[in-house]
Amino acid sequence: MRVALIGGTGFVGSYLVEQLQAKGHQPVLLVRPGSEQRVAASGVEQVAGEVEDTAALRQLLTGCDAAIYLVGILRAYPERGITFERLQQEGAERSMELAQELGVGRFLLMSANGVRGDGTAYQRTKFAAEEALRKSTLRWTIFRPSVIFGDPRGRMEFATQLYRDLVAPPLPAPLFHAGVLPLGAGSMALSPVYVGDVAALFVAALEDAASVGQCYPVGGPVTLSWKEILQVIARATGRRMVGVPVPAWGVKLVAGWLERFEAFPITRDQVTMLMEGNVCDAGALFARLAITPTPFAEEALGYLRSPGPSA
Repeated sequence: MRVALIGGTGFVGSYLVEQLQAKGHQPVLLVRPGSEQRVAASGVEQVAGEVEDTAALRQLLTGCDAAIYLVGILRAYPERGITFERLQQEGAERSMELAQELGVGRFLLMSANGVRGDGTAYQRTKFAAEEALRKSTLRWTIFRPSVIFGDPRGRMEFATQLYRDLVAPPLPAPLFHAGVLPLGAGSMALSPVYVGDVAALFVAALEDAASVGQCYPVGGPVTLSWKEILQVIARATGRRMVGVPVPAWGVKLVAGWLERFEAFPITRDQVTMLMEGNVCDAGALFARLAITPTPFAEEALGYLRSPGPSA
């Protein structure tokens, strides 16, 4: 099966390319000029272009049996043309329209757990892409993963970022809480899911008739609080995690002034989504597709120690 990947040079994409090839599929990647070095696997077809380049998308999708849209960002930089609307919504909609026109048929979308039409800009644009896909004539499947962990291979990744920004520095890690009193500090729950397991679900869904027309929340086999996640990362890297309660409203107030600077590590919307938690159960899906998910635990975080957590 020829499979077009939009966003295939990113974190999840690098694992997906490998698993597609292992199953005998031919991945075809849309590659932004200057990102050619991100395609590590051999035998991968490449089409140069951006998500707004209709001609490049047409070339990418022509002759493909399926398409997978993986593009997603955690933070917008409008002055550089990096916006949620452009990348998560408009690019996805353009890809869907062309896939229908060219008879691609099968279309898989990477969304996110917790998206909704009245949420943050990240959540709204992911949800809008879902709605466009549901209204299409494509045989679609939507995956909504919780936070994804695994060796970043030089990309941005959940546990690596937490290690670098919160665990490694010689300062207490923030345990966010709502309100004024530090009740339930650091108790927000998440279901981290391993990147290789996410890639395996995408590949399995390509030939799984039961997944057509389905939207799947995807979480790992264990649910942990924010505090517990930081503690696991600390143990995996031989550190001692010391936390301090921090009011979420205070961080959002500061972020309102400083988030326009790239060096500031968090935005108001990111705090909002963190406080909502990010929990889901994909046990039945993993079992049906015969995939044994990897738990977020010390033994799965060796990449934080070597070659280095800042990779």
